[in-house]
Amino acid sequence: MSETTTPRAVLDVWCELQCPDCRTALDDLRALRARYGDRLEIQLRHFPLEKHKHAYAAAQAAEEAAVQGRGWPYVEAVLARAEELGERGERVLTEVAGELGLDAEEMDTALIDGRHLLVVDADQAEGKAIGVTGTPTYVIGGERLDGGKSQEGLRERIEEIADRLLAG
Repeated sequence: MSETTTPRAVLDVWCELQCPDCRTALDDLRALRARYGDRLEIQLRHFPLEKHKHAYAAAQAAEEAAVQGRGWPYVEAVLARAEELGERGERVLTEVAGELGLDAEEMDTALIDGRHLLVVDADQAEGKAIGVTGTPTYVIGGERLDGGKSQEGLRERIEEIADRLLAG
């Protein structure tokens, strides 16, 4: 019995949840999702920047949200409140969890016990190893596209690469 597999492409998005440029990038990610559906797997990779003091906690919270089954909705909701996160800190992370119907208490516990630290650290280390310096940065088909300075034309470039990968 042979299984036919649809070609798939993977887009790694190096992101941090206190970054206004990453919030802007959501429109591109939504458009890519709409165009490719599940043929393009969009993977969130964490790259918290030191200048944003709550980004590291936010990355851990996003991992907990993913465990609870609402990773992307959580990421989008936190990015929408990036300034508030900067002003009010980690309380925003548990509030967003509650608003999305996640277990906010478990979210709080995850931030205290550090159960997602290794994932965040591994993403950050891998990002540094491949030359990520800012967010958002995209990697698709072995090509790194830096959206930290400008996102102009990046979605089109991602689509070109994705089309090539999906054509087999």
